[in-house]
Amino acid sequence: MAMTNRIKSGIFIIAPIPAPVGDRIAALQATHDPRLLRLGAPHVTLAGSSGIGPIVPDTTIDELRAALDTIARTTAPIALRFGRPTRFMQTEIVVLPLDPHGPLRTLHEKIKTCGLRAAAPRFYYTPHVTLSLYREQTREVLAELLAQRFDETVTIDHIECHLTRDIGESRHLLTLPLAG
Repeated sequence: MAMTNRIKSGIFIIAPIPAPVGDRIAALQATHDPRLLRLGAPHVTLAGSSGIGPIVPDTTIDELRAALDTIARTTAPIALRFGRPTRFMQTEIVVLPLDPHGPLRTLHEKIKTCGLRAAAPRFYYTPHVTLSLYREQTREVLAELLAQRFDETVTIDHIECHLTRDIGESRHLLTLPLAG
């Protein structure tokens, strides 16, 4: 159920991008936007921004586990292919887009409808991995980020819940393997 008020902190549900691709993305983030790494390893956000806002911060780990365990146990690991980097919705944010359909969308929709209380989303669900979020980049750096290619298929095999308070503070709460 979506809440009508916006909250500044909350629980995000993410799927980390594994090595070696995750390491390459982290290196770019460290070089071009080190503050982004404070939010954790490179990942796809499944709940917390687009499609479903942050889960209310007073949700307990037991409530998260009860809502998400069956979803994780019945979802197989998901193979992902990145599109070419792009600027996100006419901003300075640079992202690696992902196909918004198929198993990733299905996982997102299951999480969205599992009964956890969440803030209203700011955007439609647009799955991606962020390369640069906080910094305004020079034209040269922006061109360098947009020229990056991540052609390898990566497989996400677990989801994580993180309590994020304001911008830049994140604490791991729960990990569940995708075991379907």
